[in-house]
Amino acid sequence: MRNFSTTASFLWSVADLLRGDFKQSQYGRIILPFTLLRRLECVLAPTKEAVLAAYEQYKDSDLPLDPFLQKAAGGLKFYNTSPLDLNSLGETQVLDNLDTYIRSFSPAAREIFEHFNFHTYLEQLDEANLLYQVVQR
Repeated sequence: MRNFSTTASFLWSVADLLRGDFKQSQYGRIILPFTLLRRLECVLAPTKEAVLAAYEQYKDSDLPLDPFLQKAAGGLKFYNTSPLDLNSLGETQVLDNLDTYIRSFSPAAREIFEHFNFHTYLEQLDEANLLYQVVQR
């Protein structure tokens, strides 16, 4: 029950940040992709260094990268080749850094963010000076 309360508190805190700058109907299109982004990051954390090493080793090769990166990711069908994570985006250039981070996911994972038109919402968050605050939540 405590975990549910913590999650609900988190969601309400983000919704409170969005209030006034976004319509209530848009909250889910912002909160859900951020939640997914964090979840993907947590799942990939144990293999992050191996994926980065494999990427460095094979990025200039003519071979397709996917098999090597999926193997380095412990057999997962998704991976991320960026050294960044949500905690290392910095306070400046958050939009650029976050965009780079998202573009570094495997195509299947990136497609999910594209489906949500997430970049448009990130730009709107940045224009409202809310992007860094939401990322820090």
